[in-house]
Amino acid sequence: MPPISPEETPLPPAKPQPTKFAALEPLKLPVFRMLWSTWLIANICMWMNDVAAAWMMTSLTSSPIWVALVQSASTLPVFLLGLPSGALADILDRRRWLVATQFWLAGTAVVLCAAIALDVMTAPLLLALTFANGIGLALRWPVFSAIVPELVPRPQLPAALGLNGIAMNASRIVGPLTAGMLIASAGSVWVFALNAVLSVASGFVVLRWRREHTPNPLGREKLISAMRVGVQFVRQSQRMRAVLTRVSLFFFHSTALLALLPLLARNLQGGGAGTFTLLLAAMGTGAIIAVLFLPRLRQALGRDQLVLRGAALQSAATAVMAFAPNAWVAVPAMFFGGMAWITVANSLSVSAQLALPDWVRARGMSTYQMAIMGASAIGAALWGQVATVTSLKLSLAIAAVSGTLLMLAAMRWVTDVSDEDDVRPAQAGWATGPPAEAPQEDGRVVITVEYLIDPSRAAAFHLVMQQTRRARLGQGAIGWELLHDIAQPERYVEQIVDESWTDHLRRFNRATAADMALRERRLAFHLGETAPVITRFVVRR
Repeated sequence: MPPISPEETPLPPAKPQPTKFAALEPLKLPVFRMLWSTWLIANICMWMNDVAAAWMMTSLTSSPIWVALVQSASTLPVFLLGLPSGALADILDRRRWLVATQFWLAGTAVVLCAAIALDVMTAPLLLALTFANGIGLALRWPVFSAIVPELVPRPQLPAALGLNGIAMNASRIVGPLTAGMLIASAGSVWVFALNAVLSVASGFVVLRWRREHTPNPLGREKLISAMRVGVQFVRQSQRMRAVLTRVSLFFFHSTALLALLPLLARNLQGGGAGTFTLLLAAMGTGAIIAVLFLPRLRQALGRDQLVLRGAALQSAATAVMAFAPNAWVAVPAMFFGGMAWITVANSLSVSAQLALPDWVRARGMSTYQMAIMGASAIGAALWGQVATVTSLKLSLAIAAVSGTLLMLAAMRWVTDVSDEDDVRPAQAGWATGPPAEAPQEDGRVVITVEYLIDPSRAAAFHLVMQQTRRARLGQGAIGWELLHDIAQPERYVEQIVDESWTDHLRRFNRATAADMALRERRLAFHLGETAPVITRFVVRR
C-alpha cells in the first residue's frame, strides 16, 4: 500500500464549537421550556415559604431554637425521604408523580392559610406544616431530575442542568424579596396563599404535558426492592462513587460560608439585614452569569479540571470573606463564590446524570441530593462549632484550606473513569435469554455460566469478570461468585443469584449498551466452539 501524503492525511474531526447562546439552547424545546418555567416558579415558592415560616415563628416565640428548627423541618425530609422518593419516581408515572407533588405543596399552603386565618397557629403546628412542605420538596426533586434527560438531546444536557441552576439561583433572589414585600404590606398569610395558587397553577401546567408512560411488562417493582437495587447500583458504579465523594467534600466545606454568612454580614462595617440580602444576591448573580459561560468553559477544560478549579475559587472566596472589612470587598467575593458554586455543582450533576441509566435515574439522583444535604448539614454544624470554640475567621480559613486539599486528594485517590459508559438501553437482546415460561417453583434463582479460558490469559479474564461482578450486582443480583475448577484449570463457572424469577427477568430488561459491550469482552476469552453453557436453578424452599 503506498504511503499517504500529508495532503491526503485525514484530519481529525473538529471539536464542535458552542454557539453564541449555547447555554440557552434547551429553551427552544417547548416541553423543556414549560417544565423549566414550572421549576422556576416552584423554587420561588420554596424560598417564599421558608422566609414566611421563619418570620412567623419569630412572632410566635422568641426562643432561638424554635426559629432554627424551621430550617431543619424544611430540609430534613429531603435527607430522610431521598431514597424512597427516588424509588417511587422510577416506579410510577413521572408526569403524574410530579403533578401530585405540586398539589401536595398546594394543600400544605392552604392548611397554613387556614390555621392563620382561624388564629390557631402555634409554634409546634408551624413546624409540623413546614415539615409537611419539606416532604413535598423531597418527593419533587428526584422526579424532576429524572425527567430532564428525557426532554433534551444528550449534548444539551449540561446546558439544561445549567438552566436549572439559573432557576434555583434566580429564585433565591426573587423568592425572599417577594415574600418580604408581601409580609410588610399584607402579612404572612398572603405569602402562603400565593404559594398555594402558584403550586396549583404549576400542577395544571404539567398536566398539559402529554408524556407517554410505558408500564413495565414485568409489573411494578416493590418499593423496598427498588430501594435496594438503587443502593446497589450506586455502590457498584465507579463514576457515581467518585461523584458522591466529590460533591460531599465540596458542600461540606462550601457550606461554611453560607452557614456563617449572617454573622459575617453583621460584622461588616455598617452591616445588617440589608447587607446579608445583598451578599446572597451577589452570590446568586454570580451563579447566573457563570451558567452563561459554562459551555465555553467545558470546551476549554475537562470536567475534573472544572471541579478542581471551582473548588479552589470557592475556597478563595471563603478566605476573602473571613477577613473582608466591608461590603466593597465582600460583595465581589460572594459573586465569585457563586460562580464557583454553580460550576462545581453543574459539572458534578452532569457526571451523575451521564452515569445513570434511565431505569435507576431518579434513585441515583436522590442519593446525589442526599449527599449534598447530609454534607451540608454536618458541615454547617462542624464549622459553626469550630467558630464557637475558636473564632469566625479561623473557622472559615480552615474550611478554605482543607476544601482545596481534600478535593485534590479525592481527585487522586477516588478516580473517575475517563471514558463514559454508554448507559442507553441495549438495542439488541442477549444471545441466550431466559426461558419464555417461568418455572413451576417459586424461590431464588441461581444461574451458572461456564467458560473455557486459556490459562495464560487468566489474569486479563479476572479483570473483566470483576467488571462483570459490578455490572451484575448493579443490575440487581443479590449474589455473585466466580468458581475455578481445580481439576480442569481452563474451566471457570460464573454464579449469579437473583431474588426471584421476576427479578431475574428485570436484570435482562435493565441491560445497557455498555453491558452488551462488556458481554462481548467476556465472550472473547471463551475457547469453546459453542457459547458458554448457561444453567438456571431454583432454590427449593
